[in-house]
Amino acid sequence: MMEKDCILEIKGLDKRFGPTHANKNISMTVSRGEIRGLAGENGSGKSTLLSQVAGIMKKDAGTFWLDGKPYDPQSVLEANQRGIAMVVQELGLVNSLPAAINIFLGKTRQFSQLGIISTKRIYKAINDVLGKWDLPPIDKDIHAGEMSVESRKMVEIARALANDPQILILDEVTQALSHDNRLKLYDLIRRFKAMGRTVIMITHDLEEIVDIADTISILRDGELITTQSSDTLTLDSLKTRMVGRELAGEYYRKDEVESYEADVIIKVEHVSTEDGLSDISFELHRGEILGFCGLSDSGIHTIGQMLYGLADIKSGRVSLTGQKDPIRSQTQALKQKLAYVPKDRDSEALMMNASIRENLTMPSLVNYSGTLGYLSGRQLDRVSREAVKAFNVKCTGIDQPMTGLSGGNKQKVNLGRWLIKDLDVLIVDCPTRGVDVGVKSYLYQMLKDVKAKGVGIILITDELPEAIGMSDNIIIMKNGQIKGSLPRSSKFSEESIVEVMI
Repeated sequence: MMEKDCILEIKGLDKRFGPTHANKNISMTVSRGEIRGLAGENGSGKSTLLSQVAGIMKKDAGTFWLDGKPYDPQSVLEANQRGIAMVVQELGLVNSLPAAINIFLGKTRQFSQLGIISTKRIYKAINDVLGKWDLPPIDKDIHAGEMSVESRKMVEIARALANDPQILILDEVTQALSHDNRLKLYDLIRRFKAMGRTVIMITHDLEEIVDIADTISILRDGELITTQSSDTLTLDSLKTRMVGRELAGEYYRKDEVESYEADVIIKVEHVSTEDGLSDISFELHRGEILGFCGLSDSGIHTIGQMLYGLADIKSGRVSLTGQKDPIRSQTQALKQKLAYVPKDRDSEALMMNASIRENLTMPSLVNYSGTLGYLSGRQLDRVSREAVKAFNVKCTGIDQPMTGLSGGNKQKVNLGRWLIKDLDVLIVDCPTRGVDVGVKSYLYQMLKDVKAKGVGIILITDELPEAIGMSDNIIIMKNGQIKGSLPRSSKFSEESIVEVMI
């Protein structure tokens, strides 16, 4: 039986997926009013563990106790009824349904009369949830498939809160959010704790987990290594316990001044777009990492789309130095040696049901076709194997479907498929979203290597430490406009950036 203040006890949890032993005899307890963090590399078993608690997956062995009673959820609905709700890492909405229906999916009967669902009653219920937890308004009629990653994640948070849970499970939520919405979520988490409710959170933002969590459970290779009070852990000790070794090499850049070539490689002149950018002007130099930061709806994510010809330009011009034609389409951008890695890799970048080979070679097919337009399968295989080796992609082979890869390995393919090409400009939008500290370090090194080759990099990010750690210059946006810029030599800080952002 559980201790008096314990709300959840897990004993001997075991879960396998074929030969993969995802959870190995895990036993742990979580208290009422506790903020528990789960840390570990991609593939350590964190999401699998919490998915079983939330009724998404069924356990193979072990027992759960909830509020002193046996607990064995057979579905998400059953877990909700017992007071547990989870916001999953991957986007978990039905794209063809409006936000309002997604929030109460499977529970709309409570809003029906004579078999007809009352949207008025649903809207009132949603507004009550948003008001109670001080969350921003949601466009309730727009279909989930038309929403940004951040908007969809806010809908998922609202859906979890609509269940009025005693235990709220957050799996990699904050990395999808901008600075202002992260602060709202932090306030919500603290309110949960003050109310005697429990939050269990997974995040690869180690500064965040040490700052917010009361205790941190560390998993490695499916096993629970330790649970410690967060005030006994430093960032370095947490990293070491996660990976089982000291992380070698640098993380962010160590230099303290901006460094790049004098040549301007891309010029943006007074650009306004149909979807909110207004009079945007800036230049990118060879070998420069130009960071973009801003609150939600600031327009930073539209910057990447605009540069790659995916956003309709009303006025102004985007051009590469030495090129006559402005960039107006994705085809032109590709021809002018631009690459774009969007924030939502699973739905906007990668072909998830295709193989690693197909994903790695898709942007380069024109480079491997013969005089008659035929592709050389042998050459594509060779290039794919070399890329998998070069970018350290952990997989069973180049024919493995993307769905079988961890988030970190998906992102290595997503970025690597562009880096096998001859590039002038690389646009990356939240490149480390949903990856662990080891993969983050690897991806940052990739960006540093690309910079050293003279490629200009546009780094769009919701993580201020990432922008500060990697950028030569940072442009700060608000409401679709540029509000300020800071050079690396100014020793920019989160405070100086936020002051401009708000």
